[in-house]
Amino acid sequence: MKTPELLVTPPSVEDIASLIDAGATAIMIGEETFGLRLAGEFKRHDVEEAVRIAHDRGVKVYVAMNALFHNETLPLLPDYIKFLDKVGVDAIVFGDPAVLMNVRKYAPSMKLHWNTETTATNWYTANYWGRKGASRAVLARELNMDAIIEIKEAAEVEIEVQVHGMTCMFQSKRMLVGNYMSFQGKDLKVEGRSKDRSLILHDPERDATYPIWEDKNGTHIMSPKDMCIIDELEDLLEANIDSLKIDGILKNISYLCSVTALYRKAIDLYMNDPALYDEAKDSLLNEIKAVQPSNRDLDTGFFFKETVY
Repeated sequence: MKTPELLVTPPSVEDIASLIDAGATAIMIGEETFGLRLAGEFKRHDVEEAVRIAHDRGVKVYVAMNALFHNETLPLLPDYIKFLDKVGVDAIVFGDPAVLMNVRKYAPSMKLHWNTETTATNWYTANYWGRKGASRAVLARELNMDAIIEIKEAAEVEIEVQVHGMTCMFQSKRMLVGNYMSFQGKDLKVEGRSKDRSLILHDPERDATYPIWEDKNGTHIMSPKDMCIIDELEDLLEANIDSLKIDGILKNISYLCSVTALYRKAIDLYMNDPALYDEAKDSLLNEIKAVQPSNRDLDTGFFFKETVY
């Protein structure tokens, strides 16, 4: 049994050292032009600084290039990929095959992590992209625990699983909020529609609120609750899942450091002695509940949902 990577998405360069101190062993960063739903915007100078900070501490840096690229964006890919290769990032996270083709040409030694958000649902497809050059598959958040373990058993690539944070429920390349507000004759500058304006959709029937925003990649609607399985890690650790991800989107650094430290403690306890983890897991969950924002309940995501065929 091996210790999994603990992957966290930092909101800014200034937050990286704190997250490493809390126990992160990898970070994922990126720029809105190329990456989806990032915890923070990292321009080129930020990426370079992030690599320096992380590598000095023995921590890996992955850069998100998992957006859907229209033809007008494709000419931007070669230069960005060559830059990432030059500064020494450890891997590029991709979904669009255009990234794969450009990496083959401009940075053939670069590692690739395949992440199409919702379609990484079986080992056969993961292994297919492995044969094409990916070293890791990022599994869809809609899979349950049994499906994840089954995939890991047959996978020929590394497997990454999100264990904490919000998840995306819907994305459209269209500016749905902006179009609606324009139709209503409302001033977008006043209403606000970006991540930092806390725009939400409210479903009174389910008594649920869904964070929503628009950016260069379109409209994003997020889950009404944050996933948290700090007290249910046994099966993932026993299955030797390669990477456990804490998604830091729409969270402040104080919260992220607290959560990262608790997951670090949980993982280390299990690796030292599963019985110690079993004794502590309820307490660890309560510690996360104590720092959880009042408007964001916790649940276990799809991990224990029944698969419907």
